[in-house]
Amino acid sequence: MGQKVNPVGMRIGITKDWNSRWFPNKKQDFPVLVNQDVKIREYITKKLPRECYLSHIEIERKKTSNNAYFIKIFVYVGRPGLVIGEKGATVKTLESEIAKKFLAKGDVVKVNAVEIKPQNQNLDARIVALKIAQQLEARASFRIVQKRALQDVRKAGAKGCKTAVSGRLAGAEIARTEGYKDGTMAINTLRSDIDYACEEAMTTYGKLGVKVWICRGDNALTIEEKEKDAAKKGE
Repeated sequence: MGQKVNPVGMRIGITKDWNSRWFPNKKQDFPVLVNQDVKIREYITKKLPRECYLSHIEIERKKTSNNAYFIKIFVYVGRPGLVIGEKGATVKTLESEIAKKFLAKGDVVKVNAVEIKPQNQNLDARIVALKIAQQLEARASFRIVQKRALQDVRKAGAKGCKTAVSGRLAGAEIARTEGYKDGTMAINTLRSDIDYACEEAMTTYGKLGVKVWICRGDNALTIEEKEKDAAKKGE
């Protein structure tokens, strides 16, 4: 039976936190703000170069005195210099364009580039998938690329890793999927810290899909247990 559920979405509220953190001023604002978040994420993903290794985007909103929102956008990247630009020019351009295109009047936006350190980049599924996609576009062997990625992930300290590349592999007429696995991959164990990502490689003979699962081990505490622990310490 195939895995039909995103392993990250399955763990939200249990061991993983939400990437959007806010409450609307009015009930009817909720779908508007959700749509806004989707569009902001899509825009930033398209705007930033692939070489910056974008992992994920977190959005926080706080209510201001004039019934508007102060929006903080945290962009997690492997190379923050490409996001910030010379003297912060790229970030300022991003902020002004987001405010013009997606935000309501009175809303203020602030974009922060957060660096994912080189030693942690091989534990981030999206960055690993991006690197595989880049190598496939450079006509590298899909087998060698996947095996090398598994080795790098395991060296970085992951308990297990699984990759899959699908499409017209090596220019074959019939599309197929070929993947590799190393170590333990407890996808159905909710306490296990699983990171998952899917990327596309645009090759001369068509699109190739790249999927990466990384098991970083077990979480010592769930979000609920962490909150209980914090409450006990506060007493």
